[in-house]
Amino acid sequence: MNAIELRTLAECWIAYWQADKSSPDKEALSWVFDREWDLVRNEPLLAWSMILEILKLDTSNKIQEVLSAGPLEDLLDKHGYLVIELVEAEAKKNPKFAQLLGGVWESSMAEEIWARVQAAWDRRGWDGVPVE
Repeated sequence: MNAIELRTLAECWIAYWQADKSSPDKEALSWVFDREWDLVRNEPLLAWSMILEILKLDTSNKIQEVLSAGPLEDLLDKHGYLVIELVEAEAKKNPKFAQLLGGVWESSMAEEIWARVQAAWDRRGWDGVPVE
């Protein structure tokens, strides 16, 4: 996937989650949900790139909630050992990503991965944790 395809996928993913539930736009973009799931399961490094691109394009609360509890959480759950060093490095250099990471739940993640996620995240703004 080249940079243009990645950006297009990210833009479509954002549009899907911003569309009204029963709108024709949501239906027309339903393919993006399947593509996200396929990347997370079968192409984790592309899924990682997609997550970063989405975050770069939209840091709204709505998108962060879905991105955090959706593809990011699923990626860590299914491929945590492969991506955890990337996640930790990104959280150190990118405060927006550290905040996104704060919305991840443990799910069925390996204990070691979960501990490393918790060490890297910024929980401010999530689940009643004060922003300041």
